[in-house]
Amino acid sequence: MNMKQRINLLIAFSVIALIVLSTVQCYLVKTAYDYKVAQFHTQIKNEIAQISNDYSDIDSALVSKKEELYKSLSETYFQGQKNKLDIKNEVLRNEYQSALTREIQRKFERDLPNFKIDFAIVLNKFILYQNTKKADTIFSEKPFIRNKLYGNLASLNHAFLVRSYVGTTNGTYKNQDYKLLTEDSMYVSVIDWEMIILRRMTFVLILSLLSILTLITLFVIALKALIKQKKVSDVKTDFINNITHELKTPLATLGISTKILEQKNIRENDANFTAIVNTISRQNNRLQNLIDQVMANSLAENEIELQKEKIETEEFLQAIVNDFKITYPEIEIKTRFETQKTTLVLDKFHLTTAILNVLENAVKYGSNTIFIKTKQIDNQFSISIEDNGIGISKNKQALLFEKFYRVEQGNLHNTKGLGLGLYYVDQIVKAHQGSVNVISDLGKGAQFTILLKV
Repeated sequence: MNMKQRINLLIAFSVIALIVLSTVQCYLVKTAYDYKVAQFHTQIKNEIAQISNDYSDIDSALVSKKEELYKSLSETYFQGQKNKLDIKNEVLRNEYQSALTREIQRKFERDLPNFKIDFAIVLNKFILYQNTKKADTIFSEKPFIRNKLYGNLASLNHAFLVRSYVGTTNGTYKNQDYKLLTEDSMYVSVIDWEMIILRRMTFVLILSLLSILTLITLFVIALKALIKQKKVSDVKTDFINNITHELKTPLATLGISTKILEQKNIRENDANFTAIVNTISRQNNRLQNLIDQVMANSLAENEIELQKEKIETEEFLQAIVNDFKITYPEIEIKTRFETQKTTLVLDKFHLTTAILNVLENAVKYGSNTIFIKTKQIDNQFSISIEDNGIGISKNKQALLFEKFYRVEQGNLHNTKGLGLGLYYVDQIVKAHQGSVNVISDLGKGAQFTILLKV
């Protein structure tokens, strides 16, 4: 299993672990919420139980009249004057409904001032027993809001049962004893009960949220570390495999220059001989510096330290072009300097490497003609390097100057390199307080423009 597969597997396990831990956390919060809801319901039940045993302490006169109504309806039923449905309707449409509702509401407001309570008392059963005979069930249903006796609730959907009341009334009709059994239930709904419970859970919710955020943050940090480690691992592997490629330019130039020196006509021409010796000297110094720079700085995070000196920029660029032509004689390179004898304070070594990186990048990605021009724009010195290579798609241009990024397109994705070239160019130009940008279309080449302060 390679490094990429191991990292992907580790990421997959980390994602699963994060999901599992988040699910457990959500379950614990839900359990705590359900417990708080049950605790809240118990609190309301107990407080209501303390202020009202039944209805008798609310308004005994009204309750007495209600019991008289029940007895009257029972005897009417025995006489056969009304059927069961009529009895049920008369019980539910009793004249005391509004008055008892107001009394109970006032009691809640007075004795439970911290809660705004809506309630409903619904009739469950109305059963007559006569001389111990079989019970005659006038009415028996599960609690429904349509069977409401008192209260202001419009629905039982979000209400909870507080308590049930079972009442018995004894009476005599035509010298025969009978018993009436009634059962009704009180349901209440506390306005904004969800917010009340959430306020009570504030500490738990904050702790849970912080725990989840901590898990996510640790996961993101770990993921970034893994990705960075993978990139470093990849680039180290590339570095070992491709170090020869990164050093081939000065080596190739040295090799070609040495062969040229073997020619008798060159040795006999002092100007040509001196030019070749100077090229060898430059490339030897560059080779040594390049080795030091690659080993010391390419993979490091330290800022680049510049060794600046005054340089006549056009002459400096021409020397780079001349050396490049020796290394790549098959590449046509043209210059058009619209400036003359521009003196800038630059780091000669680092800027040479940066410009060569752009030129070699052009060759690497299919260019056979390169056009270099200079001009001055306000207080900036512009170096434009235009090639006729395969170009860069718009969606990849933003990534060009990122560390380790390599363009993979066409049939050139096997080109060697560390993905440090253009990143290095960007870092060097920025160290000079300049900027570098690219204009390109896929299949139409690319134009890199370096702007330096004059």
